[in-house]
Amino acid sequence: MLDKLNLGKLILVLCVFSVVVTLFNAFYSIYRVQHDLIINNTLESNRVYAEKMAEMTDAFIDSAMSQLKYSAQSLSTEMQDTKFLSKEVDRLKNQTDSFNSAFIVNADGVIVSISPETIEVKGIRLTSDRALQSLRSQEPLVTNPFVSPAGNYLISISYPIFAANGDYLGYVAGSIYLEQKNILTTLLGKHSYKDGSYLYVVDRGHTLIYHPDKRRVGQVIVNNKAINTVLEGEKGSQTMLNSQGFEMLAGYAPVALAGWGIVAQRPKELTLSTLDQQMWNVVLETLPIALLTLLIIWISAFFISKPLWQLASAVRNFDSHSAAMDDLTQIKPWYFEASHLKRTFLNALGIVSNTIDQLQNDTLTDPMTGLLNRRGLEKAVDRLCGQHTPFAVLALDVDYFKRVNDTFGHDVGDELLKSVAQIIKKQARDNDVVCRAGGEEFIAFLTKTDVNQAFNAAERIRKTIENYPFDAVGQVTISIGVSYWDSAGEPINAILKNADDALYQAKHNGRNRTEIKASSAREDTPPPLGAKGLPLR
Repeated sequence: MLDKLNLGKLILVLCVFSVVVTLFNAFYSIYRVQHDLIINNTLESNRVYAEKMAEMTDAFIDSAMSQLKYSAQSLSTEMQDTKFLSKEVDRLKNQTDSFNSAFIVNADGVIVSISPETIEVKGIRLTSDRALQSLRSQEPLVTNPFVSPAGNYLISISYPIFAANGDYLGYVAGSIYLEQKNILTTLLGKHSYKDGSYLYVVDRGHTLIYHPDKRRVGQVIVNNKAINTVLEGEKGSQTMLNSQGFEMLAGYAPVALAGWGIVAQRPKELTLSTLDQQMWNVVLETLPIALLTLLIIWISAFFISKPLWQLASAVRNFDSHSAAMDDLTQIKPWYFEASHLKRTFLNALGIVSNTIDQLQNDTLTDPMTGLLNRRGLEKAVDRLCGQHTPFAVLALDVDYFKRVNDTFGHDVGDELLKSVAQIIKKQARDNDVVCRAGGEEFIAFLTKTDVNQAFNAAERIRKTIENYPFDAVGQVTISIGVSYWDSAGEPINAILKNADDALYQAKHNGRNRTEIKASSAREDTPPPLGAKGLPLR
């Protein structure tokens, strides 16, 4: 058998094996890096979103408690006045969209007033254990879910009523109907589900009080690691199996005032489906070159020995692109076939290297606006600092952006951010760096630009946006903070904080203006200028 294994066949087998193993290692390395990056980014995004929703829910409960506290103080001397009670619950129900109904219960557990009056439960005495939660606690309380006398599955937020002498008179409360449209569905239902992610809320008893699938509201979930963790007061993220048996990438945060837990999650399989498609694209792009390479190797195997062995050795080091490129460049084949094979491998390495560079570039770019993201910003700042290039920093924030989202919807808000990003980009020079810092905030680094030049550039941007007719929204404004780094060694974090402080000052001074906060390390820095170019100090 060994007698039939000539040099040409041996070279062919070795080269084919080397190419296959090398490409497999390259594709596997790309897949693992991107796999871990996507998983970690998704977990972090879900954690941040869950914390944001928990903060908003806490703010709502705090606001609702303040409203009820005010009513309780007013009712402390008017519990016998039926007309006053009716007027107060109507005010509570109608002044905001916080409650589906508002009601007052006396110390005997009797509902003495309720709004809307179409609910025919006035005069009914509460008897069930869950319905008597607020009466027994005699303190501000967010109840566990229960069925009201009118048959509604709800939670209530209550505040006790005490007389001047300290006697307990009952409580005033607002209810949230869990199986109907309520403040929770309005507050939490703005989450985008286009990518397969969703958000839900559980109470202290592991009961679902909000879920995109309304049929699941009221279910008790016990075998869920994220729920068990968040109800212990912890926040974070993890990969886990949900109660339906699906592997999820979950982020979670507690609602401190209510003892609830908020979980934002996305199926792991769906998260990785994009990566699978990307890897198939890489394979399909590389396949023609790989096939051509194998054909050339087969033809050349009959005539070559040492040069082909050198090429195979070089390709075997494909895990290090630069080393492989260097090795191939140093090979000096003495015939056309070997020379052509060398060029083919260089092309293949270039295609894979470019693909890896593109995947890496995607991690540095904000997908919505096309600007650099936080990771890209950090790399750009490192480069500028390494080159000791002075630059000015502009911190830009769209004024009243939340109002745009609340009024026109998130899709219109996203289009507005895209338009603002393009305006800022067009006003910047080729060597300037523009990125989206998050939400409606942007940061621009203007290289080789002093404070006054940066102020003028900021004003051009501000006025352009102020006068630009945005689709659907019309006119919007931005506030801008300016700082300067002169490469003298002051920490970059301090410069970024100066820009952020100046932005905050612009917001504080009325928005739609530019403020400057220069480095404290330079006594010759010109004084900051206001929106009209007048010194602020």
